[in-house]
Amino acid sequence: MQPVINVVLPVFAIILTGYLAGRFKILGDEGGEVLQRFVFYVAMPVLLFYAMARVNPQDIMNGPYLTAYLGGQTITFALTLIVAKVLFKRRPAEAALSGMASIYGNTGYMGIPLIMAAFGPDWVVPAIIATIINAAVVMGVVAAIIEADLSVGDGIMGVVKDVSGALLRNPLLVAPVLGFAWSMTGIGLAAPIVTFSQILGAAAGPCALFSIGLFLVGKSLRRDPVEVSWMVFLKLLVHPAATWFIAFQILEMDVMWATLAVVMAALPTGANIFILARRYSLSLDRTSAVILISTVLSVLTLSVLFSHWSDRLAF
Repeated sequence: MQPVINVVLPVFAIILTGYLAGRFKILGDEGGEVLQRFVFYVAMPVLLFYAMARVNPQDIMNGPYLTAYLGGQTITFALTLIVAKVLFKRRPAEAALSGMASIYGNTGYMGIPLIMAAFGPDWVVPAIIATIINAAVVMGVVAAIIEADLSVGDGIMGVVKDVSGALLRNPLLVAPVLGFAWSMTGIGLAAPIVTFSQILGAAAGPCALFSIGLFLVGKSLRRDPVEVSWMVFLKLLVHPAATWFIAFQILEMDVMWATLAVVMAALPTGANIFILARRYSLSLDRTSAVILISTVLSVLTLSVLFSHWSDRLAF
């Protein structure tokens, strides 16, 4: 119970604070958008660059971790596609978005602050790797499926152009890549850069969590309750279970890396799924409901995980 009180509850208390601030319009109508842009374009990229610039490059190419995390995503995504097509009669584009909702965890806005609070800043790299996978691999694959199904844009080259452009404009992908490139040089960061990064990067975690609460205000829960419940079940239980099986039962992994792979898989659905849902006007109500419900219920699922692995926490 102590890990839940010390780590999980404060994290969700910040989210609740953001929700209440949005519900009572304390920051005004534009406050949520401004804070989200600050996190997305300023604070979080600084944190990601700083963290990646200081790591051993060999830690990034952690084959077992990549296998466990991507393996759990692949199993869950495939199951979601099959059920969405056969049971819920969704077209491939909608099924792909359902699959994304089932594997696209909130690794950036929630995972990184949670890992820093629970395991310490030295273990933030696995969360950054998961964020890169979500931004580059998951987003790219789902966008390609949607484009192919809807036959919009300029064919396959249009898909490649659009997805590549979106990735190159995504600071949550560009910043850690630049940080990794810097770490490859073997040159340390100058003291003023370190101080700048530590001060500004420290704002990323709490502001990101607060902005999640602002985002949840006014989201609908009424659309397709059975399908939404199925996707939440996949995200919070099936995805981490599949990752756990690969990490702990199949592979011989470092215990901490295996633990963090499961924690990343257990995170609720990330709000960035709206980048695609809004662009193609698909599944907006369903995806918003999955984000809201999975975020609320993850208080319970993450509490169980952190209680189980309390001996590995940073305090």
